[in-house]
Parts: sequence; C-alpha cells; structure tokens
Amino acid sequence: MNEPYGYRRRELVEPDWTRFPGWRDVTGADWASAQWQRAHCVKNIEQLKGVLGDLVSEVFYADLAADQQRFATMSMLVPPQMINTMVPAGAADWTAAFYADPVRRYMIPVASDRRADWPSHPNASRDSLHEHDMWVAEGLTHRYPTKVLAELLSTCPQYCGHCTRMDLVGNSTPSVDKLKLSLKPTDRYAAMLAYLAAHPEVRDVVVSGGDVANVPWRNLEAFLNRLLDLDSVRDIRLATKALAALPQHWLAPDVVEGLGRVAARARSQGVNLAIHTHVNHAQSVTPLVARAARVALDAGVRDVRNQGVLMRGVNDSAEALLDLCFALHGEAGVLPYYFYMCDMIPNAEHWRVALWQAQQLQHDIMGYLPGYATPRIVCDVPFVGKRWVHMAAEYDRELGISWWNKGYRTQLEVAEGITEGRQYAYYDPIDTLPEVGRKFWSRDAPSRVA
Repeated sequence: MNEPYGYRRRELVEPDWTRFPGWRDVTGADWASAQWQRAHCVKNIEQLKGVLGDLVSEVFYADLAADQQRFATMSMLVPPQMINTMVPAGAADWTAAFYADPVRRYMIPVASDRRADWPSHPNASRDSLHEHDMWVAEGLTHRYPTKVLAELLSTCPQYCGHCTRMDLVGNSTPSVDKLKLSLKPTDRYAAMLAYLAAHPEVRDVVVSGGDVANVPWRNLEAFLNRLLDLDSVRDIRLATKALAALPQHWLAPDVVEGLGRVAARARSQGVNLAIHTHVNHAQSVTPLVARAARVALDAGVRDVRNQGVLMRGVNDSAEALLDLCFALHGEAGVLPYYFYMCDMIPNAEHWRVALWQAQQLQHDIMGYLPGYATPRIVCDVPFVGKRWVHMAAEYDRELGISWWNKGYRTQLEVAEGITEGRQYAYYDPIDTLPEVGRKFWSRDAPSRVA
C-alpha cells in the first residue's frame, strides 16, 4: 500500500562529535561526563566559532549577532550534546545545512529566521500563560483545581529560543530584562510546601523551573521527600529538557542512585513519579538519550514522557512528528505525550502555527502509533490551560481568533469575580491568515494589544 507515511525502523545513532573542528580531540570519557558537558556549553558567538571553526560562514555569525541584539528573549546556552545533533551527518555546504537544521532553528535562532512583518503578535506577552499572576507562593503556580507547578529555580542547562517562561528563566538579554526570584531556595521551598500542606485538594505537583537538572541532587531529593511526606500528593512529575540535551546528568551515578531512592519510596506509597522531557525533533534522540530514559525507568520511575512544542521549520509535518514519536517510543522508551502549540510570547511568530494547521496535523498522525503512544496536540490557552486542538468552542479562521472555555476557575478569577462559562481568546499567526484577516490586524491591531 502507498500510505502518506511509510514506517521503517531506524536505529538510533550517536553522531560523531569529532566532525566539529573544536572537538576533534574530545575523548569518549570526556563526552560521557556531565561536568565536561556543562563546562563546555556554548554561551556566545566566539565559543560557537571555536566549535564550528570555518565550517559556517561569517554571514551566519553576523545574522546571529543581529538576533541577539534585537530579538532574542533567551541568552545562548547550548550543551555540546545538543549541538552534536545539529547537521548530524555532516554536509557539503555547512552554512546552508546549519541554517536549515531543525534543532538549530529553535536552539540558536538568527535574525533572518524571524518574520519581518510580524515578529510578534499584537497580543503576545512576556508571561503569556499568566503563571506569575497565579503564584500562591514565590514560584508556585496554582492554575488547575488539583494541580500546581513548582518552579524551584530560574535556570536550565540549556536555553531554548521559544521558552514559554522567558519572562523569568535565564539571563537578561538586550530585549528582555528578566524577573528575578527573591527568596532563598530554602525559604522558597518551605513556602511552597506550607501551601501544599494547607491545600490537600492539590494532588499533582509538576516540579520544574527552569530545569530540575540544575538543582543539586541533594537539594532536589530533600524537596521530593518533603512532597512525599504529604498524603495528599499522589502525582509528582519532574520536568527536565536535560534528559535529551544533557543525558549525561541523568546518567551520573549519584543522580541514578538518588532517583532510585525517591522512586522506591514513591512506589511504596502508591505515588506516581514520572519524568517529563522536551524533545522536538528525531535528530535529538540518540543512544545516550535512550540510555538515560531506560536507566530512569530501571530506577523505578513510572514513566518517561515527552512534551514537545509544535514549531514551524522544526516539526510542523506529519512525517517529522511521526519520525520523532517512533524514535522516542520505539527506540528510547519515552512516551509521546503532548505537542504544545508554541505560546504567544514576543518574537515567536515565525515558530507558531495556526490552529487549523495543528488540527490537520493531529488528524494526519492518527492511526500509525499505538493509541496510548499517540500524542495529543494541545493549545495552552491563557487563563484556560491545555486544551486538545479540536476543543475550541468557536473559531474564526479569517481573523485567526479561537475561543475556549473551561469548567473551573483559578484563584485569580475567583478574586476578580469572574463566573464560570467565560470564553477566552487565542490567536493564529497573522501571516497565516487570508488577506481580509491580515488587513484587519494591520488596521485594528493597536487597539487590541492585551
């Protein structure tokens, strides 16, 4: 049969890092070291040049410099492991291949990637999901009736250009002066735990940041044990892109041993402990990533799940999504869970897709994967939360406005006297609209800025 997508098993491959001039003498032992990986993260253009040598032209570096000065919402921080998945097989024309590479497109964005007409949607905002507005303690967002998000810190081992928490996470850039956490970590954690002890209706805690891989394991284990002291907590999810970007961290003996201790206690108490990672393209799934996932499962973690982000030029085709899902599920033991539509943060329009495009992609990937491993494509609607892309209550495709509702209220809405049944809007990228829609936003956009 001639199907739209033809599955063929592809064994995972760790690209040869010595193809990069700057890493020609790096040993296997160095590469396997989390300490070496962290020490050799690329933090600026000169360091990137040191890795790439003359493989990439000065045109690219000038393009990158322009982006960092004018558009970047995240500072550059890319582990060697992640750079090694860019142009994994090498290329005859490295500059062209590096420009086109899907992992490069969201980890090292350049000015020419951005849209010149609409770099940002008029309703984009730095904290597009209003997580900070829903803090009940510093770093603790109570957005859903039974679930909270605990941001333990504001740093990651890597910074993604599309980060939804760009308002808080990472270093300030020329275009974004970041918010700062003010409390000492011990005081912040204590305030979070006190809130959870006083609110037994919360049963599910996402432990995030930033990235939990940047919390010293001793401190993270102590926090997790305090969570496990609360009988009301039944689900704990550790959020870490580092499982894919820095798997060496999750393979370090002290981390593996500590994870085993926490997992054993969680299992004995009937608490579901899972790891949620963030992989956006099949190139990023390598044998080291698969090993880190399987070691976590062997340590007793119930599931390792992937929450990717749907982005133009990265994974916005059924083939790219299915290739990634089969690599994750079939080769690495990672459950494809969600693909989020890219959030409405500043300078992200070149990444975002329209709702109808996401709906089509959800349609196109159905039927290939096992049902339990078929990811849901979701829209994280401000003030509403995650909704499957087919759940919009209304959708005006000409103006690119969809309306969404929910059956509960956040504490913020209760305080403001907002009743159930209110609808909230989400907006398609303006360049994806028909001419009437583009004209509408060109004429009326200033009056519609949130």
